[in-house]
Parts: sequence; C-alpha cells; structure tokens
Amino acid sequence: MIIIHSKKGIPIRLTRERWEHILRRHPEMEGQRDRVVETISDPDLIQEGDFGELLAVRFYSKTPLTQKHLVVAYKEAGGQEGFVLTAYFAGSFSKRREVIWKR
Repeated sequence: MIIIHSKKGIPIRLTRERWEHILRRHPEMEGQRDRVVETISDPDLIQEGDFGELLAVRFYSKTPLTQKHLVVAYKEAGGQEGFVLTAYFAGSFSKRREVIWKR
C-alpha cells in the first residue's frame, strides 16, 4: 500500500487491490504508478465527480498513448483519510465538471 497526501493534506491510500483493478481496466497504466502518486500530490487541477469523488488531473506530454491528461479518481472520507478509486489517461479533462482547485 502507498499513502499519498492530497492537496488538502489528507492521506490517500493506493492499495494493491486498487492498483490491480486499474491495470485490469486500463492496461496502458502499467508502469505509471509514480505518475498516479504525482497526480494526487501535485495536480494541475481538481474537479468534483458525480458521486462525491474528486478527480485529480495532470497533463503529461509523453505517455504510453502520446500526450494525455492523467485522471485519478479518489474519495476523501470524513476529512481524515481517503482512497484511490481508479486512474486513466484521457485526451482532455471534462469542461462540464466543477473545478474546485487549480494550479
């Protein structure tokens, strides 16, 4: 398990089970765990998800899929701790979602 601190200073867990889930659903994420950690701790922006999750977004000019945004969905539970839900590369971040923090 890896613990990453969010922009709010909340410890966010990335468990082996979640990492395996991410790799099953998004095989292009193989070898990208350090970028997931970096995206949570130092995102370009954070958006509010549809179900109470937060979406940390960071742009990378070189990825296994060319230049992409890395999106990491995570939950902060009660302001004390949190956990990663999933992570994936996207061509751009959603313009319809509310941006709650921006660099």
